[in-house]
Amino acid sequence: MEIEKNKEYIVDIVDMGINSEGVAKIGNYPIFIKNGIKGEKVKILLIKKGRDFGIGKVMEIIKPSQYRVTPFCNVFNRCGGCDLQHIKYEKQLEYKMEQVRNNFRKFGLEEDKVVGIIGMDSPYSYRNKAQYPFGINKEGNIVTGFYAQRSHNIIENELCKIENESNEKIIKYILDYVRDNNISVYSEQENKGYLRHVVIKIGFATNEVMVVFVTNGNSNKLKGIEKNLASKFSNIKTIVQNINTSNSNVIMGNDNIVLYGNGVIHDELGKYVFNISALSFYQVNPVQAKKLYDKAKEYIGCCNILFDLYCGIGTIGIYCSDIAKKVYGIEVVSQAIDNAMENAKLNSVDNIEFLKGTAEDTIDELYKENIFADCIL
Repeated sequence: MEIEKNKEYIVDIVDMGINSEGVAKIGNYPIFIKNGIKGEKVKILLIKKGRDFGIGKVMEIIKPSQYRVTPFCNVFNRCGGCDLQHIKYEKQLEYKMEQVRNNFRKFGLEEDKVVGIIGMDSPYSYRNKAQYPFGINKEGNIVTGFYAQRSHNIIENELCKIENESNEKIIKYILDYVRDNNISVYSEQENKGYLRHVVIKIGFATNEVMVVFVTNGNSNKLKGIEKNLASKFSNIKTIVQNINTSNSNVIMGNDNIVLYGNGVIHDELGKYVFNISALSFYQVNPVQAKKLYDKAKEYIGCCNILFDLYCGIGTIGIYCSDIAKKVYGIEVVSQAIDNAMENAKLNSVDNIEFLKGTAEDTIDELYKENIFADCIL
């Protein structure tokens, strides 16, 4: 059977792909279908035909899956942030579990070691970090929102249902301020304009908020917005200007100017407190992060030496420091190492050492130094 691009086909979705798309086959030719669900019969338009696979667009759902639901976000079909909102949450977890098993099989690992996925009680409003690009729409208006899938086209949206709810009011205020004060926004095509992104971070346990303005240059063209923001939103504890002049799609640069506060916010995981700076990596889902760390401690039990590889600001190593005689955190980013050392001091954890370098090289060096000699419980 000759398969043709821009032709409609009725297909059965027989599997789910690694990017959460449905997978159908015409003969032995696989077709990947965004928002398709295993078990459905759909009419598709073949929008791309490659040598090894095709891409189909759903034109009609002939036989829907029993697990199909209405997405809770009204821009789900256009935004690139989420992939599985059209599927019941419990089934989402099953698909994710199967992906892990498939990867175990692929690399010859024992798939029975995969024991289960711990889902969220409420998988909404859980992210503690949001990144809002700013740009100009077709009508010439300044807009913000989130990128469409596989593109840098901005889908206008001030409320993301998986972000913290307080973000909506803050980003709306900033958008209005930028429009009212004629602050230019960045154009990737022309490599000019001032405001590139706004990043909002929040400490879930403390409710402390950080706002980061990512700007194309180090001049302050925001005209005192930091004072207005801090006055209007009492939980904003610090405001930072991040400088990014690169002609790339990297969101943040390496240099920061603190406009308000001391440049950090705090969050708590269990009994530990962590400083979070503008460039710090911190688990974006702190509710599940605690569950993950507790499960790790449960499996480890206790140990002589614990390695926290790619440790970032040291959260996992510090959290697990009470079950190890010695902890080594290894990270290649200098600022992250500095943050990690500050966090260890903040929590009075003295059995952890942070080392700058690649994980593989640093561990080799530690082995050569015979670090195990004095680490007997």
